[in-house]
Amino acid sequence: MSQTTPHTEHTLTGLTSAEVEQSRIQNGANVLTPPEREPWWHLLLEKFDDPVIRILLIAAFVAIGVGMVDGHYIEGVGIIIAVLLATTLAFFNEFKAGKEFDILNQVTDEVAVKVIRESHYTTVPRKDIVVGDIVLLEAGEEVPADADVLDSVSLQIDESRLTGESAPVTKRPRSENKAEGQNLAYARHMVLKGTIAKDGHGTLKVTAVGDRSEIGTAAKAASEETDNQTPLSIQLEKLGKMVGVVGFSVAGIIFAALMARGVMVNELVLNQQQWFFTMTMILSTLIAMTRVWLPISYDALEMFKINHQRPAWLENNSMVAWLKTAGLGALVFILGIGGGYVIGLVPATPRDWIPPLAAEELLKYFMISITIIVVAVPEGLAMSVTLSLAYSMRKMTAANNLVRQMHACETIGAATVICSDKTGTLTQNEMQVFETRFPSLQDNKLTASLSSVNEQLLAEAIAANTTAQLSEENNVIKPLGNPTEGALLLWLNQQSIDYQQHRGTFTISHQWTFTTERKYMATMGQSVPLGSQTLYVKGAPEIIMSQCVNMLTADGETPLEPFKQEIEQALKDYQRRGMRTLAIAYRNATNDDPEATIESLTHDMIWLGFAAIEDPVRPEVPNAVADCYKAGIQVKIVTGDIVETAKEISRQIGLSKPDDGPECFLTGAEFGKMNDEQAKVAVQKLKVLARARPLDKLRLVKLLQSQNHVVAVTGDGTNDAPALNHADVGLAMGKTGTAVAKEASDIILLDDSFKSIVNAVMWGRSLYENIQRFILFQLTINVVALGIAMLGPFIGIKLPLTVIQMLWVNLIMDTFASLALATEPPHESVMNRHPRNPLDFIVTPHMMREIGGIGLVFLAGLIGLLFYFQGDGMVTNHELSLFFTIFVMLQFWNLFNARSMGQTDSALKGIFENKGFTMIALGIFIGQVLIVQFGGEVFRTVPLSLETWALVVAGTSLVLWLGEIKRFVLRRQA
Repeated sequence: MSQTTPHTEHTLTGLTSAEVEQSRIQNGANVLTPPEREPWWHLLLEKFDDPVIRILLIAAFVAIGVGMVDGHYIEGVGIIIAVLLATTLAFFNEFKAGKEFDILNQVTDEVAVKVIRESHYTTVPRKDIVVGDIVLLEAGEEVPADADVLDSVSLQIDESRLTGESAPVTKRPRSENKAEGQNLAYARHMVLKGTIAKDGHGTLKVTAVGDRSEIGTAAKAASEETDNQTPLSIQLEKLGKMVGVVGFSVAGIIFAALMARGVMVNELVLNQQQWFFTMTMILSTLIAMTRVWLPISYDALEMFKINHQRPAWLENNSMVAWLKTAGLGALVFILGIGGGYVIGLVPATPRDWIPPLAAEELLKYFMISITIIVVAVPEGLAMSVTLSLAYSMRKMTAANNLVRQMHACETIGAATVICSDKTGTLTQNEMQVFETRFPSLQDNKLTASLSSVNEQLLAEAIAANTTAQLSEENNVIKPLGNPTEGALLLWLNQQSIDYQQHRGTFTISHQWTFTTERKYMATMGQSVPLGSQTLYVKGAPEIIMSQCVNMLTADGETPLEPFKQEIEQALKDYQRRGMRTLAIAYRNATNDDPEATIESLTHDMIWLGFAAIEDPVRPEVPNAVADCYKAGIQVKIVTGDIVETAKEISRQIGLSKPDDGPECFLTGAEFGKMNDEQAKVAVQKLKVLARARPLDKLRLVKLLQSQNHVVAVTGDGTNDAPALNHADVGLAMGKTGTAVAKEASDIILLDDSFKSIVNAVMWGRSLYENIQRFILFQLTINVVALGIAMLGPFIGIKLPLTVIQMLWVNLIMDTFASLALATEPPHESVMNRHPRNPLDFIVTPHMMREIGGIGLVFLAGLIGLLFYFQGDGMVTNHELSLFFTIFVMLQFWNLFNARSMGQTDSALKGIFENKGFTMIALGIFIGQVLIVQFGGEVFRTVPLSLETWALVVAGTSLVLWLGEIKRFVLRRQA
C-alpha cells in the first residue's frame, strides 16, 4: 500500500552537538535498565544445592561429631574448608561469566542508526540517540526510540512486541491522521522503540528514549532468554548421569562389601541389639538422603530404557524440601530406637548402642563411600562448558563474530553446509558505478549545470526514486542505506550534482519500495523538468525492459525493440564479469488512477538506460572457501542476482570449476518447479541458486536439514529472516543487516566477511575439542581414583587417599583443569577434518581407549606402589604422602598430554602463548608442594625432602615424555 506525503527531510537540520548533550542530560540515555539479577549471596547459596556438596557436609558433621569423642575432628573441619573453597570458586566463575554475558548483551546498543545532525546525514550508535534527534528509518530496521513521524512513504510498523497484533500498522505524520486512527493502540503518528519497520521508510523525531520510552515504561524485554537444551548439553547431561549412576552404585556396593569384610575379619563385632541399632541408623540415613540416591535410581532406569515418571515432590530441590526429608529420616531413627527400646532390641544405655571401635569403622566405610562419590561425579563438567562458552563467545566477538545464542558456539563447528549470500559477504559491498549506458546523454556523462532536459530528467529519476542517502564524515562521502542505490547517488556526486536538491523539488505522491518478488521500486510525483505527474521505475533490467516500449535518446523518443538484442548482450557481458546491472525507466502518469497497483502502472514505459555496478570480491574469500572444502564443508551461493553474475563470482572465489554441469547452477524459478524428491537430489550438487526468492532460500535450508546436514545461513535483509531462523546457525550481517535479520540470527558478523564464518567454524570445533580434552583428562582421573578407593580397603589400606585429599584433587582437576583447557586457543588443524556428527556421543571410541588404557596403567602402578609400601607390614604417613604426591603429579603431567589431544604437535608447543594454562599448571604444582609440606594433620601429609621431590617430579614426567614420543612418531608417519 502506498501513500501520499510531502518530502520534507531535506529541510531538516537536526540537533547540534551542544543540543545533543543538553538533551541527554535532561531526558536520559537511550539504554534500557537491565532486569535485576539475583543477588550474589543467592547465587552463592545455590552452589550448596548440589547433592554431592550436601553429602560432603553431612559427612563432615558426622566426622566432627564422632571426632569430638576421641579428639580427632580435624578431618571434618578440613572437609568443610575444602567444600567452602570449591563452592566459592564455582560461584566466582559463574558470577564472572554472568558479567561477561551482560557485556555481550549490551553490544546491541551499538547498532548504527541513520540520523541528521548539524545538517549532515550520519550514523550514531543506538545508545547515543537523544530526544529531538531526526532519525531516518527504512524497511527492516528497528525503531531506536519512541518518535513522531515527520515524513513517511508507505511506512508500515510491526507493533506486535507491544500490542500482540501481528498485522503491521500504517504510520503517517500527525497532520495526515484521520479519525479511523483513533481505534488503534497507538496513534498513527507515533512509532515506538523496539518495533520493526516492515515496509516503506520515514523520517522521525525522537520524543522519548531508554526507560522513558513505551517499552521501557512497560518494563518489557526486547529479547528473552531460553533454557533450550543443545546437543552438547544433552550429551554432557547423559555423560554426567552415566558417571553418577556408576559412582553411586559402586559406593553402595563398596559400603556393603566393607561391612561384610569387617564382619569376616572381626573389625566389626556387634551383638544382636547393636546390629538392630546399626541397621536402624543406616535405614534412617538412607531415608534422610532420599533426594540424593532416588534421582540417581531414576537415571539408572533411564539408562536401561525403563521409563518411570519421577514423582513431582522429587523435582522440588529447595532447602526446605531437603530439611523435610532429613526430618523424616530423623523421625524414623527416633521411632526405631524408641520402639526397639520398648521391645528390648536396643541397649538400655546409649554408650552400649554401638562400640566406639565399630562406630569408627562404620564412619571409615562411610567416608570411603563418600570418597568414591566425590571421585566419580564429574562436578567440573558444567563449569568447563560454561567457561569454554564464555571464553569462546568473548574471543569470537573479538574476531568479528558476535554470538547472540550460546548454542551457536558449538553448533557452527558441526556445520556441513554454508548457504551464503553474495553481496557484502563474498564481495566488498562497496558498490560503485563501473559504466553507464544512458542513450540520452552525451558520452554517458552528466554536466554539472544539467543544461538539457534529458540530463535533468535522469538526475531527478536517480535522486527521487531511492531510499539511500550520502553521508560525509572526515571529508569522506559514504552511502547510507542500500549500497546499490547509494552507488548511483555517488555517481551523481562525482559529477558535482546535489541529489538532495533534485529530491527536494520532486513532490512525491506515491512510492513503492523494492521487493524481491517484483524486483523493482517505483516513485510517482510531480516532475520539474517534465512539468507533469511522472512515474520513475528502477530495478532488474530484464523486468524493466519487458515493460518498456520506447527508449529516450539524445534526439528524443524512439522504439526500443530494434535495440533490445544489443542491450541484452551488453547486460550479459557486464553480468558475466560479476557486475550488478540496474535499469531506469519512466512514463507520464498524469491520467493514472492514484489507487491503482504498481503492477498495473508499469506499462508503456520509456527506457532511460542502465548502470553497471561492480562490487569486487573480498580478497580473503577465495582462501576461506578453499578452507571450507578442506574442512569438508559445502558452500552454496544464494543470491537475488542473475545466474551470470553469481556464476562469475563463484568462479572468482574458486567455488565453481570449468567442468561443472548446469545442475550446479539453478534459478529460483527452476528450483521452485521441482518437487521435493527432485529438489533433494538437486541440492546435493547445487553451487549457485540465483534469482532466489525468500521461500527458495528457506526451502533449500529445510531440504538440506532433512538429509542430516547442519546448515549455516548468512543474510542481511528482512526477506532472509525465515531462512536465518530455521537454519541450525543463522549469521546476520552486522554492517548492512536489518534489525529483523539480526533478530532472527544466532551470530552477527560484525565485519560482514565470509572469512569470519570460517573463523567461527574453527572456534566452534576448537570449543568442542576443548570440552573433550577436559572430559578425557577428568575421566582418566576418575578411573584411577575410583580404582584406588575401591581396591585400597581390600589390600589393607582403608583410605589411600582421604576425602580432603580427593577434594583437593577434584579442585585442581575439575576447576583448575577446566580453566586451563577451556582457554586453549583454536588450532588450525581442526579445519583439516570433516565435520562431526552432532548426534555422536561426546566420548569417542578413541577417547574411551585412551581413558581405559592410561587409567589402567596408572592404576596398576599405584596399586603396585601400595603393595610395595606394605612390604614391611605397615604403611606410614610418609609413604601415604609420597603416594598422594605421585598420584597428583601423574595427573599433572597428563594435563599436558590432554592439551594435545587430537594433535601431533608437541604438548609444549606454544605453551607460553597460553598464559592461562601456564599459570594454572604452575599453580597446581605449587599448591601440591604447599599441601604436602605444610598440610599436616588436615591433609594427612608429612614433608618430603628435596631429593624425594626431584625423584617424584622426574619419575612421573615420563607420562609427558612418552606422550611426546608417541606424537613425534605420528608426525613422522604423517
